[in-house]
Amino acid sequence: MALNISRLFDLFKLQKKVYTSTEIQSLFPPKKFKALENMIGASIVNKNIYIEALIHRSFLEENEQFTFSNERLEFLGDSVLNLVIGEYLFHKFPKEEEGFLTKVRAKMVNRNALSLIAEHLKLGELLILSSNVPKSLASSSKSMLSDALEALIGAIYLDKGIETCQKFIQKNILEPALKNGEHLIDENYKSQLLEYAQAQKLDIPVYQIISEEGPHHDKIFTAEVIIEGKVLGEGKGKSKKEAEQNAAQVALKKV
Repeated sequence: MALNISRLFDLFKLQKKVYTSTEIQSLFPPKKFKALENMIGASIVNKNIYIEALIHRSFLEENEQFTFSNERLEFLGDSVLNLVIGEYLFHKFPKEEEGFLTKVRAKMVNRNALSLIAEHLKLGELLILSSNVPKSLASSSKSMLSDALEALIGAIYLDKGIETCQKFIQKNILEPALKNGEHLIDENYKSQLLEYAQAQKLDIPVYQIISEEGPHHDKIFTAEVIIEGKVLGEGKGKSKKEAEQNAAQVALKKV
């Protein structure tokens, strides 16, 4: 059954919170809206939807009168982002097969890539957080930044429509990535190491997390990769997957 876009729009429209002018002023003063408009490249019509896009769930723990964080808009923005990038790549590379297009899109929308873009846009400075969350964390947490960027895209879609979304995504995500040739770089070091091991008829690489450091909201994991009983690489990361990828990258430099 075809997706009814207008119905989806109505669902989001009906459930969002309507903020009073006092609440808007306290959460997001005019200078921040101006910064956001400069970032988007368009004037803001519905201020409420952008406030929701920038409210981290930690803020709700201290402010019970606010019922929604940016998680719903993150869901919507993720779908819009994949659609826009998918359509762009479809026309940009008419001779490439589905596997290539899928891999390129995945590189552009992964958490690391989106967090770097959000960091460049200084989106972390606009996030609305709990007073218990350090502001420095908002500007360095990959999950916070990437989620906020997707939520912002969802807000732009609801407020300004798909064309403004396309312009924003093309300017800030697509063009920089394609210009720098990032779509040609294979950063899946675990996959590369596996291919090497198979080509050399070695055992499959084994990964294990050897330590976890830091508070719950800002952990650092350390992983090591073992082939034929020998530790070939060790890496750190904000997630277990990132630590394993970094360990694989170290191992590839040794083999």
